[in-house]
Amino acid sequence: MHLTPPPRIRGWVESGFEPVREAFQNNFIEHGETGAAVAVHHAGRPVVDLWAGVRDPATGAPWESDTLALVFSATKGVTSLVLAHAHSRGLFEYDRPLARYWPEFARDGKGRVTVRELLSHRAGLPYLDTELTPDLLADHDRLAEVLADQAPAWEPGTRHGYHSVTIGLYVNELLRRVDGRTVGAYLAEELAGPLGLDLYVGLPDRIGPDRLARLTGGSWRDLAADPTAVPLGHVLARCLPWTIAARTFANPPLRTADELAGPAYRSVELPHGNGFATARSLAALYGEFAQGAPMLGVRDESLRALEEQPVAPSGGERDVNLKVRTRYSSGMWKPFPEWRFGTDGRAYGSPGAGGSFGFADPATGTGYGYVPNRMGLRIWNDPRDVALRGALDRCLATAVP
Repeated sequence: MHLTPPPRIRGWVESGFEPVREAFQNNFIEHGETGAAVAVHHAGRPVVDLWAGVRDPATGAPWESDTLALVFSATKGVTSLVLAHAHSRGLFEYDRPLARYWPEFARDGKGRVTVRELLSHRAGLPYLDTELTPDLLADHDRLAEVLADQAPAWEPGTRHGYHSVTIGLYVNELLRRVDGRTVGAYLAEELAGPLGLDLYVGLPDRIGPDRLARLTGGSWRDLAADPTAVPLGHVLARCLPWTIAARTFANPPLRTADELAGPAYRSVELPHGNGFATARSLAALYGEFAQGAPMLGVRDESLRALEEQPVAPSGGERDVNLKVRTRYSSGMWKPFPEWRFGTDGRAYGSPGAGGSFGFADPATGTGYGYVPNRMGLRIWNDPRDVALRGALDRCLATAVP
């Protein structure tokens, strides 16, 4: 078997975390990594900060220390941390109806939907009947009317299905109602600014596209090579246009996934899916929360909401859209039998299409961030990420806090 020579690995690891570097290098040899970065914060300090490969396969431009990657749904985790910070400031309560803060939301039988139900993907609002164009997504007032007018696809609170796009849009309007700022603005001023993070929801005009990693891969040919990557029921449901899954993932109507990084969408704030980040910043943000958010001053009650296990049958509930058993809490993915991450059930995070992932492990005070530009097709357990987290777990097992 022909193995591609690995690129030069740049960055550093603290003593005791060398296995993460070895796994990162091996990803380029055995798992087809093109360009990527991985970072870890542990016990309040950075211990891994690595990057390698090419940022743009078309030109061969190298991945740099400050290269930003589109992290897709890993953005949801960042958005949930923004909301946890706002909750800590007393701006809303998780168990109160969303309509308490946004009266128009009560239309079409949604008056009793709580913020917690929305963040647990139980609101029955996984799709919108109105087509989401870049102009509509950028017009917050008009979009708020569309969101308020949407009727639930199922009785809120009775089922559980991934709200791929809509969860970020509803959260953004909630934050606008209780604070006046969007998720992107709140992130910049209250979290990214104080922590010195290179992390954005929607790309500011001052940052040029030359800093962005260009995506590659993620085709149906790749899926044919790994047919177990995505649950078969999910694939079939998305092929049938009348299903909830098809309606959920077809709006906005993107031709390719990396269109979110293109000029039409990249400057629009999409709190569900167009976050731009370095692995270093993802790890630092999750590491701050895993340590109890001492710099940001987040209250214990808000931290516990992220860590608590959702009330659900053993192993989680069957997801209407993903067709597997999943667990969500306060906007975050939680570990479940098919996908273990972190040390125990308090861990939380969010994966992104293509392989990106950020999570917090409160049990060890660890934050993790991984961003690639070769699109994998797994919803979770991308082999590259599995290798990195496995190496990290071995390091943490012997690390001295």
